[in-house]
Order: sequence, then structure tokens, then C-alpha cells
Amino acid sequence: MSAPAAAVVPPGDAAEPWLPPEAPLEMPVQDLRAGTLAHPRLPSTPRSIGWRRSFVFGGTAGLTLLAAYQMWWLMRGDGIAVLEGVLLALFVLLFAWIAFSFMGALAGFARVVGRPVLRLGLSADGPLPTLSTRTALLVPVYNEDPQRTFAGVQAILESVVATGQGAYFDCFILSDTRKDDIARAEERAFLALRERLGDGIGLYYRRRRDNAERKAGNVAGWVRRFGGAFAQMLILDADSLMSGDTIVRLAGAMERNDDVALIQTLPVVVNGGTVFARMQQFSGRVYGPVIAHGVAWWHGAESNYWGHNAMIRTRAFAQCAGLPELRGKEPFGGTVLSHDFVEAALMRRGGWALHMEPGLGGSYEDGPPSLTDMLVRDRRWCQGNLQHSLVLPARGLHWISRMHLLVGIGHYFTAPMWAMLMLVGLSIPLQAAGIDGEGGGYSPFAYWRAADPERFLWVFALTMALLFMPKILGFVATVLDRGTRRACGGALRMTAGLLLETVLAALMAPITMYLQSRGVAEVLAGRDSGWDAQRRDDGSLPLSALLARYGGLTLFGVGAGIVAYLVSPGLAAWMSPVIAGLVLSIPLVALTSARAPGDWLRRARIFATPEETVPPQVVRRAGALRTSG
Repeated sequence: MSAPAAAVVPPGDAAEPWLPPEAPLEMPVQDLRAGTLAHPRLPSTPRSIGWRRSFVFGGTAGLTLLAAYQMWWLMRGDGIAVLEGVLLALFVLLFAWIAFSFMGALAGFARVVGRPVLRLGLSADGPLPTLSTRTALLVPVYNEDPQRTFAGVQAILESVVATGQGAYFDCFILSDTRKDDIARAEERAFLALRERLGDGIGLYYRRRRDNAERKAGNVAGWVRRFGGAFAQMLILDADSLMSGDTIVRLAGAMERNDDVALIQTLPVVVNGGTVFARMQQFSGRVYGPVIAHGVAWWHGAESNYWGHNAMIRTRAFAQCAGLPELRGKEPFGGTVLSHDFVEAALMRRGGWALHMEPGLGGSYEDGPPSLTDMLVRDRRWCQGNLQHSLVLPARGLHWISRMHLLVGIGHYFTAPMWAMLMLVGLSIPLQAAGIDGEGGGYSPFAYWRAADPERFLWVFALTMALLFMPKILGFVATVLDRGTRRACGGALRMTAGLLLETVLAALMAPITMYLQSRGVAEVLAGRDSGWDAQRRDDGSLPLSALLARYGGLTLFGVGAGIVAYLVSPGLAAWMSPVIAGLVLSIPLVALTSARAPGDWLRRARIFATPEETVPPQVVRRAGALRTSG
């Protein structure tokens, strides 16, 4: 049973008057240089996991070998020079990347269309399980808007209480806020919410004096002080929303499956107001399920953890997930930034199963309101993921856990690799043509096609098909689902959304590629990303800020376009998608960050999603509370 909401602290804790009695749980710091993998195969591992992984990795290898051979054939004529060797290596690595995504999406498409049965005894509807253990809902916050945060917390807790099993849950607001005015507002919002909730559910607040180890340290500090009283903990971000039914079903699944340490849901992006946020909302809802079902299918009991909207067995987390300081100087050494991947890998090393269940529903989050906000967040993730290169050699990790770490690292190296592939692909025909004032007929497309027209077009078409196929498969799967199709505005509006999202994403790609490449370079040069609060609603920037952030990109794009045209109109045409994205970066970011165009798209039902058409109760309630305060 839950401790009553009015519980007082033990003697000596008068400085923290809003906490329950402590229930310490030992959480030792793990040693990455020592350890063995416990239980290579777990009870909840799917019986077909071997052939599932063979399908994904074997298909990736087969497609990559086929494309690599065709590319080698195109370049083999006079022998492969140094630049051609570099191009071939980049092509193979990047093709393997997109082939890997395609194979996962293909598996996910088959599962979504086939309407898979949920694992671990979970169900999206039907009777709720009767719980027998306690669960803590943890909400780490850092300089967040208190009204916004506590509106979401209230909506979640009311939904939990409505299940009739609120007595098995307590909620802890774990503040790392550094600004005193925000902290005072947090306290006022907490006390007001506690009074409104009464004895229906336990609600507690703690603000750390020292925010060492950031979010990971915040959660670990709670585990060491209070974790002994709770069998499970549900980690929520400040913008997370989850329905009470889903939370109870997750807690029930943990009680039924003794080998499971973590169940990760698929958070659906909601509340998109700007064009950019609505793009993210649409793409996540339409393309995301196919991708998520695909990775869940081959991850099996070795799934990953995304840091929020996941149910975790407290004992397993305490036993296995105490994070060490990484050796060396920042930004690689020191505190583990992207802690979730590492915590998942260590729990699996300790013999616990980790599952993703994207079909459960009832899990939501807000997306970044603008490209700028996404890139700021992405810069921090870049440092955290590159830091995982120090975790990769850790002893005893499951090979799938190493794959998760490797994929996270590779995600940030793909941007500079695409840039290098483009530059080398332009340099080779340019070198062959020469810059002597007679290059007016220079065309990279014509150069590469001349070697073997049919083979070149075949390789180009295959690459583009695999690149866009996850998006197409997601779109088709959504259209085939009558209810979801109607809730997204119908097939015509969905097609308009697909085309608009593809065009905008293509224009933003050069901006993202440049800034991600710069982020990788900054991390490698030793520059730390810092730790700033995220903007949740307003993505707009004044013109001065847009000029400061994107003016250099605009000038670079203009200069690149002029130089390309002077070399050859064919070169300018070949580079036009990249040049256009750079030149238009300021108006593009301004347009997609504004609410007025987003409101127009909402009225036109472009980028509509089921959660927007008929908002779930917890989303609707949180929105009403945010605006009423």
C-alpha cells in the first residue's frame, strides 16, 4: 500500500519536509573493466530470436554486398585511385546503414499489418491487472516551467487514481533546478497539487543541493534513499504523459515476469503547434510504429532504454545500473551523459531482460517546437553518444547491447560521412574534367553514368529506394488501417502531409548535416555541450538570433552556389538541393518555428494524427490544466 500523502519525514530531515520515511537500497557503482554476462538466454526471450536477427543482419549484409559489388564495377575501369577508394568505403558504410534501417522497417511493416499480439501478457484493452506491489513515478525536472510540469503530473496522477489502484503508487518530483525563482514556484505548485489530490495518491518533492551526475545522479540518489520501498519505478520526463491504464498494465507485467527489468513504451508525440512540431508529430505517428515494431521484433529481450516513459524493476536497476565516472577529460570522460543506453546494457549484463512494447499505447511526449531546439538537444545527445565509445569495450556486455551503443555512435558519424561522400563524389569527376575555364559541360551525373549507364541508374535507384522505404512502409501501413487513416485526415490529406514533410525534411537536411558534423568536430576537439533547460512550446527566434545562428550557413550556401555555377551549370544543378537548403535556412527555420502556419495546417488537417483528432483523456486534461493556470 502507498504511504499517505501527508506522511512526515523522520527526525533530522526538517530541511526536506515533503518526503516520506527513507527506505535505503544499495546501488553499487559498476566496474566496466570487470564483469561477465549472466544468463545469455532469458525466459522471456522469443524462441525465434535467432532467425529474426539472421533475417535483419543477413539481409543487411546481402544488400550491402550487392550494392558494393555494383559500385566497384563502376569504378574498376582504370583501377581504383585513392579518392575512388575513399568513395567506395564511404558508400559501403552508408549503404549498410540505410539497408539496416530498411530491413528493420520491413520486419516492422509485416508485424504492424499482421496486428501482432502484445508480449509479456500485456494487452491494450481488457480488464486491468490487480496489483500487489508498489510503484514510484519519478519526474526529474531541471529549470522547467512549473505550471506546465505540474499540469502534466496532475493529469497522470488523476488518471492513475481513476483506475482504482492509486494506493499502489507514489509520485516523486525530483528537482535539479538551479534557479531559485523557479524552485520557489515548483514548491508552490507542488503544495497546491498535493492539497488538490488529498489522500488519493502519495506526492513528494525533493530538490537536490548538488546536481552531480545530472539526471542519472538524480534518479540514482532517489534509489539509494527510497528505492527499497518500491518494486518498480516509472521514469517520466517533464513533458511526459501516460494514461493510468497503461501504467497499471506495465506494473502488472513486471509483477508477472520475474526476469524482466525494463519495459520501454513508444511515446507518441502530441501537442504540436508549430510547423516543425507538427511535422515531428506526423512522422512519428505515421512512420514510427513500423520502425519501432521492427526493432522490438529483433531486439527481443535485449531492448534499449530511451530514458523516459519506461517501467523499471527497482531492484534490478539498483543492482546493475550504478554508473561509474568515465576515465579521461570532458567531453569524453567524466559523468555519463546519455545514461539510458548504458543503464540498459548493464542491466542486461546482470542477467535481466529488457523489452520494448510499441503496441501498448497510452504513452505520450511533447516534441521540440523548432529545428533550432532539436539541434540544441541533439548537440547534447551527440556528446553523450560519442562518449559511449568508452563504454563499448566494457566486459560482459551482450552483443546486442554493444550494437545499441554502436548505432548511437554511428548516428552522429553519418552526417559527416554523407558530407564527405558528396564532396568526394563531386571531386572525382571535377578532377577528371579539370578546372581550366573549359568546364562548362562538367556534370557529375554524366560522369558517373558514362561508366555504365544502366548499372549506375540501378545503384542510384536502389539506394534511394532503401533510403525512403521505411517512410513509405510506415505510410502504407497507416493507410491500410481504416481507423487510423480517418483519424489522420484521410488518404488525400495524409498524402499531402507525406509530400510536404518530405520536401521540408529534404530542405532541412543540409542544415542538420552541417550542424551535426560541426557538433562531432566540437566533441572531438574537447568542447562540452553544457546542460540547458529545453524549450517546450515556443520555437520562434527574433531575426537577430536567426541571423546569428544561420547567417553563416546562408552565406556559405550562396557562395557554394556561385562557385558551382561558375564551374558548370550542371554542377550547380547537381548541388541544388543542398544549396537551396543552406540559402533558405533563415526563412525555413522562421516559417517552421512559427505557430500561425502550424495553426493553418491544423485547420486544414495536414499533419493530423489520431491523438490530435480525438485527444486521449490524459492529454486533454493536461492541456486544460496548462491553460487554466
